[in-house]
Amino acid sequence: MTMSKTKVLVAGAGPTGLTLALWLTRLGVPVRIFDKAIAPGETSRALAVQARTLEFHRQIGIVDDVLAAGVKIEQLTVHTPAGVAARLPLGDFGRGISPYSFAFALPQDIHERVLITHLARAGVEVERGTELVAFQDKGHAVIATLSKEGQTETVVADYLAGCDGAHSTVRHGLNIGFPGGAYEQSFYVADVKGRGDITRNGMDTTISTYGFAIVMPVRQSGSIRLIGIVPKAHEADETISFEAIRADVERDTGVTVDEVNWFSTYRVHHRVAENFRVGRVFLCGDAGHIHSPAGGQGMNTGMGDAVNLAWKLAAVVQGRADPRLLDSYEPERIAFARKLIESTDQAFRIATSRSRLVGLFRRYLMPKILNIALHTSYGSRAFFGVISQAAIQYRASPISSGTAGKVSGGDRLPYVPMPGSDNFELLRSLDWQVHVYGEVNAEFRAMLASTGIPVHAFAWSEAAAKAGLQCDAAYLVRPDGHVALASPVQEAASFQRYLAGLAIRPRAAERAPYRVPGTMHSLA
Repeated sequence: MTMSKTKVLVAGAGPTGLTLALWLTRLGVPVRIFDKAIAPGETSRALAVQARTLEFHRQIGIVDDVLAAGVKIEQLTVHTPAGVAARLPLGDFGRGISPYSFAFALPQDIHERVLITHLARAGVEVERGTELVAFQDKGHAVIATLSKEGQTETVVADYLAGCDGAHSTVRHGLNIGFPGGAYEQSFYVADVKGRGDITRNGMDTTISTYGFAIVMPVRQSGSIRLIGIVPKAHEADETISFEAIRADVERDTGVTVDEVNWFSTYRVHHRVAENFRVGRVFLCGDAGHIHSPAGGQGMNTGMGDAVNLAWKLAAVVQGRADPRLLDSYEPERIAFARKLIESTDQAFRIATSRSRLVGLFRRYLMPKILNIALHTSYGSRAFFGVISQAAIQYRASPISSGTAGKVSGGDRLPYVPMPGSDNFELLRSLDWQVHVYGEVNAEFRAMLASTGIPVHAFAWSEAAAKAGLQCDAAYLVRPDGHVALASPVQEAASFQRYLAGLAIRPRAAERAPYRVPGTMHSLA
């Protein structure tokens, strides 16, 4: 048996584990990532990539590759048996909220490949065909036993992250409960080649009294993703073939199927683990929460977990923050997972209910409500905020503080476009920073210089006001782009207290100053 050391050991190389490993690597933390599967997945599975995920990808420099590989969804067309009930624009429905103001689809297997490529370029290979046999938290480190091709290896890691899916070995090893249940309906998912009245670069949904079906473009080659409820007559069947439900699928989706590339049926579960952390061991992604596919939130939520954990682990491992910083991971992410289960649960039950009353609401009223909501500025902004995950906030977190304007500690930093750039460009540093929209007080700048945290001043603008920021207020921004401390006045002492409380030091106080178009000053 061999023995080796690493800082963070990542179990599971799906989108969540790969995101965690890539962020940690970008932050300079030695990491090992393994998966029991001998090769990456080859089916499209999760398709929706939300704007918040694209923002995170931009921070680590991979967003262009991701965008080049997928499809922008320009329009949602709602069909009922009577015909087209609504055409809803999705090409720019988040304008002013995010640089990625559109709906976007990229099959999970291709998404994973982009992440794997960038990880390999950074010198980290996924260890395939490798299983976690056992692990023990010794208080000062985690001792894990890995098995590959009959050979075992002991790995001593500072931390272990379980990104190993719904049947997580890590979660079982921690004996963490996974309460919840399964919905009564079964679903089908198929990737097909076919013909029909399909919106190019769009998403079609058919709503009727008996259920719903979704049609989406998958690959640029023209493959189509079909999702719907398994017809009641086949619900009790142990195994269901595509041919058995072909007639129902073609009627519900309006697609004549020529070729089936992949077909699967599944029962959807909704569960949240009782804890996301025990000592030096963490759960991320499906290991901690599974929910309905309503709104395309699952994979994006797992990747959000990974980003939230990555910068905190890096800071603690590198001695740039007190280990208490890690205490904020579970309350921030478990609260969101529970809220998500609640909201997707309601949406899912309305979408799948076999009640005749709900069916009539779905067929006649829902398209009208969607039409009104997405054709009003407030409605489309609110809808985008929720779906895109740009509205995720950690106001109740132990590390969130203060309010300035409409922005509170814990909120995602509002997006402010400006000539030639935006305020998100600076987040590529993956480091703490202070933002002021207006004029920086010289004393405030001088007093913060000793912390090494850069102070960025942006010219006050209409866009900043619209985003809810306050002129001349100061915002301490975390490495993940969330506001840690919002202060209506530039009072250095409150910032120094916050930083000292968690023993926070920036990654590179000695880094050379750099300018971003639209900023008046850079770096303390």
